[in-house]
Amino acid sequence: MLAALAGALLLAGCGLLSSTVEQAPEPTTAPATAPAPAAAGSKGATIERGIARWQAANWSELPGWQADAVVHAWPALVASCARPAPGWAEACAGARRLAQADEAALRAWLQATLAPWRVEGSDGGDVGLATGYFEPLVEASRARRGAFTVPLYAPPADLATRKPWYTRSEIETLPAARAALRGREIAYVADPLDALMLQVQGSGRLRLVDERDASGQPKVIRAAFAGHNDRPYQSVGRWLVERGAFTLEQASWPAIKAWARQNPQQVPQMLAANPRMVFFREEALADASVGPLGAQGVPLTPGRSIAVDKRSVPYGTPVWLDTTEPQPWSPNPPPARPLQRLVIAQDTGSAITGAVRADYFWGWGDGAEDRAGRMKQPLRMWVLWPKGQAVPPTAN
Repeated sequence: MLAALAGALLLAGCGLLSSTVEQAPEPTTAPATAPAPAAAGSKGATIERGIARWQAANWSELPGWQADAVVHAWPALVASCARPAPGWAEACAGARRLAQADEAALRAWLQATLAPWRVEGSDGGDVGLATGYFEPLVEASRARRGAFTVPLYAPPADLATRKPWYTRSEIETLPAARAALRGREIAYVADPLDALMLQVQGSGRLRLVDERDASGQPKVIRAAFAGHNDRPYQSVGRWLVERGAFTLEQASWPAIKAWARQNPQQVPQMLAANPRMVFFREEALADASVGPLGAQGVPLTPGRSIAVDKRSVPYGTPVWLDTTEPQPWSPNPPPARPLQRLVIAQDTGSAITGAVRADYFWGWGDGAEDRAGRMKQPLRMWVLWPKGQAVPPTAN
Protein backbone atom coordinates (compact mmCIF):
# COMPACT_ATOMS: atom_id res chain seq x y z
CA MET A 1 0.00 0.00 0.00
CA LEU A 2 1.21 3.51 -0.79
CA ALA A 3 2.63 5.89 1.80
CA ALA A 4 0.13 7.85 3.87
CA LEU A 5 -1.74 10.52 1.98
CA ALA A 6 -1.71 14.05 3.36
CA GLY A 7 -4.84 15.17 5.20
CA ALA A 8 -6.49 15.14 8.58
CA LEU A 9 -9.91 15.43 10.11
CA LEU A 10 -9.96 19.20 10.16
CA LEU A 11 -7.60 19.61 7.24
CA ALA A 12 -9.97 17.77 4.97
CA GLY A 13 -13.11 18.91 6.74
CA CYS A 14 -14.18 15.31 7.15
CA GLY A 15 -16.66 13.72 9.43
CA LEU A 16 -19.44 15.56 7.69
CA LEU A 17 -22.55 14.32 9.30
CA SER A 18 -22.97 18.05 8.89
CA SER A 19 -24.16 17.40 5.36
CA THR A 20 -26.82 14.95 6.49
CA VAL A 21 -29.43 17.51 5.48
CA GLU A 22 -27.33 19.46 2.99
CA GLN A 23 -27.84 16.90 0.26
CA ALA A 24 -31.05 14.96 -0.25
CA PRO A 25 -30.84 11.17 -0.65
CA GLU A 26 -30.57 9.92 -4.20
CA PRO A 27 -33.96 9.28 -5.78
CA THR A 28 -35.08 5.69 -5.28
CA THR A 29 -37.07 5.74 -8.54
CA ALA A 30 -34.38 7.08 -10.87
CA PRO A 31 -34.20 5.28 -14.21
CA ALA A 32 -31.37 2.79 -14.41
CA THR A 33 -29.73 3.81 -17.66
CA ALA A 34 -26.24 2.47 -17.06
CA PRO A 35 -25.35 -0.91 -18.59
CA ALA A 36 -26.11 -3.92 -16.45
CA PRO A 37 -23.03 -5.31 -14.67
CA ALA A 38 -21.45 -8.43 -16.00
CA ALA A 39 -20.93 -11.41 -13.73
CA ALA A 40 -18.24 -11.16 -11.09
CA GLY A 41 -14.86 -12.01 -12.49
CA SER A 42 -15.69 -10.99 -16.07
CA LYS A 43 -12.34 -9.80 -17.29
CA GLY A 44 -12.35 -6.24 -18.61
CA ALA A 45 -15.97 -5.42 -17.69
CA THR A 46 -16.22 -1.74 -16.78
CA ILE A 47 -18.94 0.61 -15.60
CA GLU A 48 -18.50 4.38 -15.78
CA ARG A 49 -20.43 6.09 -13.00
CA GLY A 50 -20.10 9.79 -12.37
CA ILE A 51 -16.52 10.48 -11.35
CA ALA A 52 -15.70 6.79 -10.90
CA ARG A 53 -14.92 3.73 -12.93
CA TRP A 54 -15.99 0.33 -11.63
CA GLN A 55 -13.82 -2.58 -12.77
CA ALA A 56 -15.13 -6.15 -12.49
CA ALA A 57 -13.24 -8.15 -9.88
CA ASN A 58 -13.12 -11.58 -8.28
CA TRP A 59 -13.87 -12.23 -4.62
CA SER A 60 -10.32 -13.49 -4.21
CA GLU A 61 -9.03 -9.99 -4.96
CA LEU A 62 -10.62 -8.48 -1.82
CA PRO A 63 -7.83 -8.30 0.81
CA GLY A 64 -8.94 -9.95 4.05
CA TRP A 65 -12.33 -10.99 2.71
CA GLN A 66 -12.34 -14.32 4.53
CA ALA A 67 -11.25 -12.79 7.85
CA ASP A 68 -14.09 -10.32 8.46
CA ALA A 69 -17.22 -11.27 10.40
CA VAL A 70 -19.75 -10.00 7.87
CA VAL A 71 -22.56 -10.79 10.31
CA HIS A 72 -21.68 -7.54 12.09
CA ALA A 73 -22.49 -5.55 8.93
CA TRP A 74 -25.91 -7.12 8.47
CA PRO A 75 -27.92 -4.69 10.67
CA ALA A 76 -26.49 -1.77 8.68
CA LEU A 77 -27.31 -3.48 5.37
CA VAL A 78 -30.88 -4.22 6.44
CA ALA A 79 -31.26 -0.63 7.69
CA SER A 80 -30.24 0.67 4.26
CA CYS A 81 -32.87 -1.56 2.69
CA ALA A 82 -35.49 0.78 4.16
CA ARG A 83 -34.38 3.22 1.43
CA PRO A 84 -32.93 0.96 -1.28
CA ALA A 85 -31.20 2.15 -4.42
CA PRO A 86 -32.74 1.13 -7.75
CA GLY A 87 -31.94 -2.49 -8.50
CA TRP A 88 -31.79 -3.53 -4.85
CA ALA A 89 -35.41 -4.61 -4.19
CA GLU A 90 -34.84 -8.34 -4.71
CA ALA A 91 -31.48 -8.37 -2.93
CA CYS A 92 -32.92 -6.47 0.01
CA ALA A 93 -35.77 -8.95 0.34
CA GLY A 94 -33.18 -11.71 0.56
CA ALA A 95 -31.07 -9.79 3.08
CA ARG A 96 -34.09 -9.34 5.35
CA ARG A 97 -34.89 -13.05 5.24
CA LEU A 98 -31.34 -13.80 6.39
CA ALA A 99 -31.38 -11.44 9.36
CA GLN A 100 -31.02 -14.38 11.80
CA ALA A 101 -28.64 -16.46 9.67
CA ASP A 102 -25.13 -17.45 10.71
CA GLU A 103 -21.84 -16.19 9.30
CA ALA A 104 -21.44 -18.96 6.74
CA ALA A 105 -24.93 -18.46 5.32
CA LEU A 106 -24.50 -14.71 5.08
CA ARG A 107 -21.15 -14.96 3.33
CA ALA A 108 -22.53 -17.53 0.89
CA TRP A 109 -25.50 -15.26 0.12
CA LEU A 110 -23.24 -12.26 -0.51
CA GLN A 111 -21.07 -14.19 -2.95
CA ALA A 112 -24.06 -15.73 -4.73
CA THR A 113 -26.10 -12.52 -4.96
CA LEU A 114 -23.59 -9.70 -5.36
CA ALA A 115 -20.61 -9.04 -7.61
CA PRO A 116 -17.47 -7.15 -6.50
CA TRP A 117 -16.27 -4.16 -8.52
CA ARG A 118 -13.02 -2.33 -7.83
CA VAL A 119 -13.52 1.43 -7.64
CA GLU A 120 -11.11 3.62 -9.57
CA GLY A 121 -10.90 7.27 -10.48
CA SER A 122 -11.40 8.40 -14.04
CA ASP A 123 -7.59 8.31 -14.41
CA GLY A 124 -7.48 4.64 -13.44
CA GLY A 125 -6.00 5.25 -9.98
CA ASP A 126 -7.40 2.92 -7.32
CA VAL A 127 -5.79 4.35 -4.16
CA GLY A 128 -7.61 7.13 -2.32
CA LEU A 129 -8.09 8.39 1.21
CA ALA A 130 -9.84 7.06 4.32
CA THR A 131 -10.66 9.45 7.15
CA GLY A 132 -12.86 9.02 10.20
CA TYR A 133 -15.71 10.70 11.99
CA PHE A 134 -17.71 10.10 15.15
CA GLU A 135 -20.58 11.39 17.26
CA PRO A 136 -19.23 13.52 20.10
CA LEU A 137 -20.56 13.39 23.65
CA VAL A 138 -20.21 16.81 25.28
CA GLU A 139 -21.33 18.18 28.63
CA ALA A 140 -23.70 21.10 28.24
CA SER A 141 -26.11 23.29 30.13
CA ARG A 142 -29.52 24.57 29.13
CA ALA A 143 -28.75 27.89 30.81
CA ARG A 144 -25.70 30.09 30.47
CA ARG A 145 -23.92 29.51 33.78
CA GLY A 146 -20.42 29.16 35.13
CA ALA A 147 -18.06 27.82 32.49
CA PHE A 148 -20.94 27.03 30.11
CA THR A 149 -20.84 30.15 27.94
CA VAL A 150 -20.52 28.94 24.33
CA PRO A 151 -23.96 28.67 22.68
CA LEU A 152 -25.18 26.07 20.21
CA TYR A 153 -27.86 27.66 18.05
CA ALA A 154 -30.97 26.52 16.26
CA PRO A 155 -31.29 28.06 12.78
CA PRO A 156 -32.24 31.75 12.71
CA ALA A 157 -35.67 32.56 11.30
CA ASP A 158 -34.23 34.27 8.19
CA LEU A 159 -31.64 31.59 7.33
CA ALA A 160 -33.47 30.52 4.16
CA THR A 161 -33.97 34.04 2.85
CA ARG A 162 -30.67 35.71 3.70
CA LYS A 163 -27.95 33.88 1.76
CA PRO A 164 -25.19 33.79 2.66
CA TRP A 165 -25.91 34.40 6.32
CA TYR A 166 -23.48 36.17 8.69
CA THR A 167 -19.99 34.70 9.08
CA ARG A 168 -18.73 33.22 12.32
CA SER A 169 -16.89 36.45 13.15
CA GLU A 170 -19.95 38.58 12.33
CA ILE A 171 -22.10 36.44 14.60
CA GLU A 172 -19.71 37.29 17.42
CA THR A 173 -19.53 41.03 16.70
CA LEU A 174 -22.53 42.40 14.76
CA PRO A 175 -25.61 43.41 16.79
CA ALA A 176 -27.96 42.39 13.97
CA ALA A 177 -26.53 38.87 13.86
CA ARG A 178 -26.65 38.50 17.62
CA ALA A 179 -30.24 39.78 17.71
CA ALA A 180 -31.29 37.24 15.05
CA LEU A 181 -29.96 34.40 17.24
CA ARG A 182 -31.31 35.65 20.55
CA GLY A 183 -33.57 32.97 21.99
CA ARG A 184 -32.31 30.36 19.50
CA GLU A 185 -29.86 28.80 21.96
CA ILE A 186 -30.34 25.03 22.36
CA ALA A 187 -27.67 24.70 25.04
CA TYR A 188 -24.27 26.01 26.11
CA VAL A 189 -20.94 24.17 26.18
CA ALA A 190 -17.84 25.13 28.12
CA ASP A 191 -15.15 24.83 25.45
CA PRO A 192 -15.30 26.62 22.08
CA LEU A 193 -13.43 23.66 20.56
CA ASP A 194 -16.25 21.37 21.68
CA ALA A 195 -18.65 23.64 19.77
CA LEU A 196 -16.40 23.53 16.72
CA MET A 197 -16.12 19.74 16.96
CA LEU A 198 -19.91 19.41 17.05
CA GLN A 199 -20.17 21.66 14.02
CA VAL A 200 -17.52 19.77 12.04
CA GLN A 201 -19.08 16.41 12.89
CA GLY A 202 -22.54 17.87 12.30
CA SER A 203 -24.18 15.97 15.13
CA GLY A 204 -23.48 15.13 18.73
CA ARG A 205 -24.84 14.07 22.07
CA LEU A 206 -25.24 16.64 24.82
CA ARG A 207 -25.16 15.49 28.46
CA LEU A 208 -27.13 18.20 30.25
CA VAL A 209 -25.74 19.04 33.67
CA ASP A 210 -28.92 20.85 34.70
CA GLU A 211 -31.58 18.34 33.59
CA ARG A 212 -32.30 14.80 34.78
CA ASP A 213 -33.94 11.84 33.09
CA ALA A 214 -36.43 9.44 34.68
CA SER A 215 -33.61 7.52 36.36
CA GLY A 216 -32.15 10.65 37.93
CA GLN A 217 -29.12 10.70 35.62
CA PRO A 218 -28.12 13.73 33.53
CA LYS A 219 -30.39 13.87 30.52
CA VAL A 220 -28.75 13.19 27.15
CA ILE A 221 -30.14 14.71 23.97
CA ARG A 222 -28.89 14.80 20.39
CA ALA A 223 -27.95 18.04 18.65
CA ALA A 224 -28.60 17.16 14.99
CA PHE A 225 -27.55 19.12 11.92
CA ALA A 226 -30.17 21.67 10.86
CA GLY A 227 -28.34 23.91 8.41
CA HIS A 228 -25.42 26.31 8.07
CA ASN A 229 -24.75 29.90 7.10
CA ASP A 230 -23.85 29.09 3.49
CA ARG A 231 -20.24 30.14 4.00
CA PRO A 232 -17.34 27.98 2.79
CA TYR A 233 -15.71 25.63 5.27
CA GLN A 234 -12.10 26.63 6.00
CA SER A 235 -9.86 24.19 7.82
CA VAL A 236 -8.52 25.37 11.16
CA GLY A 237 -6.00 22.55 10.95
CA ARG A 238 -4.59 23.94 7.72
CA TRP A 239 -4.60 27.43 9.25
CA LEU A 240 -2.37 26.11 12.04
CA VAL A 241 -0.08 24.25 9.62
CA GLU A 242 0.41 27.43 7.61
CA ARG A 243 1.46 29.19 10.81
CA GLY A 244 3.97 26.53 11.79
CA ALA A 245 2.06 25.04 14.73
CA PHE A 246 2.80 21.55 13.39
CA THR A 247 3.44 19.82 10.08
CA LEU A 248 0.85 18.46 7.71
CA GLU A 249 1.83 14.90 8.71
CA GLN A 250 1.38 15.71 12.42
CA ALA A 251 -1.98 17.42 11.94
CA SER A 252 -4.88 15.77 13.75
CA TRP A 253 -7.73 16.73 16.03
CA PRO A 254 -5.71 15.78 19.15
CA ALA A 255 -2.86 18.02 17.91
CA ILE A 256 -5.27 20.92 17.37
CA LYS A 257 -6.67 20.52 20.90
CA ALA A 258 -3.16 20.40 22.37
CA TRP A 259 -2.22 23.61 20.55
CA ALA A 260 -5.38 25.33 21.83
CA ARG A 261 -4.58 24.40 25.43
CA GLN A 262 -1.12 25.93 25.03
CA ASN A 263 -2.33 29.04 23.20
CA PRO A 264 -5.72 30.01 24.64
CA GLN A 265 -5.36 33.67 23.65
CA GLN A 266 -5.13 32.71 19.96
CA VAL A 267 -8.13 30.36 19.91
CA PRO A 268 -10.62 33.09 18.86
CA GLN A 269 -8.43 33.97 15.89
CA MET A 270 -8.17 30.29 14.93
CA LEU A 271 -11.94 29.84 15.11
CA ALA A 272 -12.53 32.98 13.06
CA ALA A 273 -10.45 31.46 10.25
CA ASN A 274 -13.46 29.21 9.53
CA PRO A 275 -16.39 31.42 8.49
CA ARG A 276 -18.91 28.54 8.44
CA MET A 277 -21.37 28.28 11.32
CA VAL A 278 -23.50 25.16 11.70
CA PHE A 279 -26.95 25.24 13.33
CA PHE A 280 -28.66 22.38 15.15
CA ARG A 281 -32.02 21.01 16.07
CA GLU A 282 -32.70 19.11 19.27
CA GLU A 283 -33.68 15.45 19.02
CA ALA A 284 -34.71 13.12 21.82
CA LEU A 285 -32.33 10.22 22.41
CA ALA A 286 -34.82 7.51 23.27
CA ASP A 287 -32.34 4.71 22.53
CA ALA A 288 -28.69 5.45 23.24
CA SER A 289 -27.62 2.49 21.08
CA VAL A 290 -29.02 4.06 17.89
CA GLY A 291 -26.70 6.25 15.85
CA PRO A 292 -27.53 9.55 14.17
CA LEU A 293 -29.15 9.64 10.76
CA GLY A 294 -26.82 9.71 7.80
CA ALA A 295 -27.56 11.32 4.45
CA GLN A 296 -29.37 8.17 3.29
CA GLY A 297 -31.90 8.80 6.03
CA VAL A 298 -31.09 5.72 8.12
CA PRO A 299 -29.21 5.47 11.45
CA LEU A 300 -25.45 5.02 11.23
CA THR A 301 -23.80 1.90 12.66
CA PRO A 302 -20.42 2.28 14.39
CA GLY A 303 -17.68 0.51 12.45
CA ARG A 304 -20.03 -0.47 9.62
CA SER A 305 -21.19 2.85 8.10
CA ILE A 306 -19.19 5.13 5.84
CA ALA A 307 -19.67 8.46 4.12
CA VAL A 308 -18.88 8.48 0.40
CA ASP A 309 -19.02 10.72 -2.64
CA LYS A 310 -22.39 9.70 -4.05
CA ARG A 311 -21.17 10.46 -7.57
CA SER A 312 -19.04 7.36 -7.12
CA VAL A 313 -21.06 5.06 -4.87
CA PRO A 314 -24.88 5.05 -4.43
CA TYR A 315 -26.29 5.17 -0.91
CA GLY A 316 -27.03 1.76 0.54
CA THR A 317 -24.25 0.00 -1.36
CA PRO A 318 -22.10 -2.54 0.52
CA VAL A 319 -18.43 -1.60 0.18
CA TRP A 320 -15.31 -3.60 0.97
CA LEU A 321 -12.65 -1.39 2.58
CA ASP A 322 -8.93 -2.05 2.45
CA THR A 323 -7.14 0.44 4.69
CA THR A 324 -5.37 0.50 8.07
CA GLU A 325 -6.09 1.41 11.66
CA PRO A 326 -5.19 5.00 12.62
CA GLN A 327 -2.12 5.47 14.82
CA PRO A 328 -0.32 8.43 16.42
CA TRP A 329 2.13 10.28 14.22
CA SER A 330 5.73 9.15 14.60
CA PRO A 331 8.84 9.57 12.43
CA ASN A 332 9.27 5.79 12.69
CA PRO A 333 5.76 4.35 13.08
CA PRO A 334 5.24 0.64 13.74
CA PRO A 335 3.51 -1.43 11.07
CA ALA A 336 -0.13 -0.42 10.84
CA ARG A 337 -2.84 -2.96 11.58
CA PRO A 338 -5.09 -3.65 8.59
CA LEU A 339 -8.67 -2.41 8.61
CA GLN A 340 -10.41 -4.63 6.07
CA ARG A 341 -14.13 -5.06 6.44
CA LEU A 342 -17.61 -4.88 4.96
CA VAL A 343 -19.31 -1.51 5.42
CA ILE A 344 -22.36 0.23 3.97
CA ALA A 345 -22.38 3.62 2.19
CA GLN A 346 -24.94 5.59 4.21
CA ASP A 347 -23.67 9.14 4.48
CA THR A 348 -21.90 11.91 2.62
CA GLY A 349 -20.19 15.22 3.30
CA SER A 350 -19.22 18.35 1.44
CA ALA A 351 -15.53 17.46 1.90
CA ILE A 352 -15.97 13.78 1.05
CA THR A 353 -15.09 14.06 -2.61
CA GLY A 354 -13.39 11.65 -4.95
CA ALA A 355 -14.00 8.24 -6.46
CA VAL A 356 -11.94 6.29 -3.90
CA ARG A 357 -12.94 8.17 -0.76
CA ALA A 358 -14.51 7.04 2.50
CA ASP A 359 -15.16 8.63 5.88
CA TYR A 360 -15.40 5.81 8.43
CA PHE A 361 -17.93 6.17 11.26
CA TRP A 362 -16.32 5.24 14.58
CA GLY A 363 -19.49 5.75 16.61
CA TRP A 364 -19.41 7.41 20.03
CA GLY A 365 -17.96 6.85 23.46
CA ASP A 366 -14.44 6.04 24.64
CA GLY A 367 -11.78 6.17 21.96
CA ALA A 368 -14.04 7.23 19.08
CA GLU A 369 -12.81 10.82 19.03
CA ASP A 370 -9.15 9.86 19.15
CA ARG A 371 -9.41 7.25 16.38
CA ALA A 372 -11.49 9.47 14.13
CA GLY A 373 -9.17 12.42 14.68
CA ARG A 374 -6.09 10.44 13.69
CA MET A 375 -7.48 8.58 10.71
CA LYS A 376 -5.92 9.60 7.37
CA GLN A 377 -4.89 6.39 5.66
CA PRO A 378 -4.53 5.22 2.06
CA LEU A 379 -7.63 3.38 0.88
CA ARG A 380 -8.74 0.90 -1.73
CA MET A 381 -12.41 -0.04 -2.05
CA TRP A 382 -14.72 -2.41 -3.87
CA VAL A 383 -18.47 -1.97 -4.29
CA LEU A 384 -20.70 -5.05 -4.08
CA TRP A 385 -23.62 -4.79 -6.48
CA PRO A 386 -26.50 -7.21 -7.24
CA LYS A 387 -25.65 -9.44 -10.18
CA GLY A 388 -27.48 -8.55 -13.38
CA GLN A 389 -28.84 -5.28 -12.03
CA ALA A 390 -28.12 -1.96 -13.70
CA VAL A 391 -26.32 0.70 -11.71
CA PRO A 392 -28.39 3.90 -11.31
CA PRO A 393 -27.04 7.10 -12.82
CA THR A 394 -25.70 9.80 -10.56
CA ALA A 395 -28.22 12.29 -9.23
CA ASN A 396 -28.25 15.74 -10.75
